[in-house]
Amino acid sequence: MYWVILAVAIATSMAGQTLLKAGAGAATFYAQLLDWRTMLGLVLYGAAAILYIVALRRIPMSVALPFTAASYVAALIIGHYGFGEPISPQHIAAIGLICAGVVLLAFA
Repeated sequence: MYWVILAVAIATSMAGQTLLKAGAGAATFYAQLLDWRTMLGLVLYGAAAILYIVALRRIPMSVALPFTAASYVAALIIGHYGFGEPISPQHIAAIGLICAGVVLLAFA
């Protein structure tokens, strides 16, 4: 159950981050703050933090926090396909190292 909550926290955080990025296209910072995408992104980001707190009730922080690194993979994919951000071989190598570290921690 707590692993599912952790996964939902990570997904909710990524949805919030994506909306924050989408709201960043506003003309001014003030307009960005009032953009519905920014406001919804902040709500989702806050909800993700609450879910993460619940997950930490049963999952050790030394395990839970590295698992949030899965969001780096999602950020790379969303950034590329959703916002047209480039992916370099260096990005792919870095993501590979992050994934390898998470796998090593999962079996520690």
